[in-house]
Amino acid sequence: MGYPTGGDLEAGDSVIPRISAVRQAPRLRSVTPELPIQRVEVRFVGAPPTQQVKRASGVTEVEIDGATLRCVVCGSFQPFLESLRGHEVISFTATPAQSSDSEFNEVKKW
Repeated sequence: MGYPTGGDLEAGDSVIPRISAVRQAPRLRSVTPELPIQRVEVRFVGAPPTQQVKRASGVTEVEIDGATLRCVVCGSFQPFLESLRGHEVISFTATPAQSSDSEFNEVKKW
């Protein structure tokens, strides 16, 4: 059985086959994961590399208390870790930031 020919068509019929429904593309939100936000505390032998850490991409809220540095890291730790190069670390702690902990969450509310 094939397509109808001109003699088999009634008014309003078409010989063009119907197109199936188009699938929706995935939404960007479901494809892009949210960046992790971590509160970090690092203790050093000697003074922390404050300026290098402040310049590192994704690092905010840098605080110094003697040989202890505290900050927030959003996304990759790589720029933060590179800012520590050449400084001896005694301890390193990273914990997930609470939703109200960081200025990044204020930006996300916009």
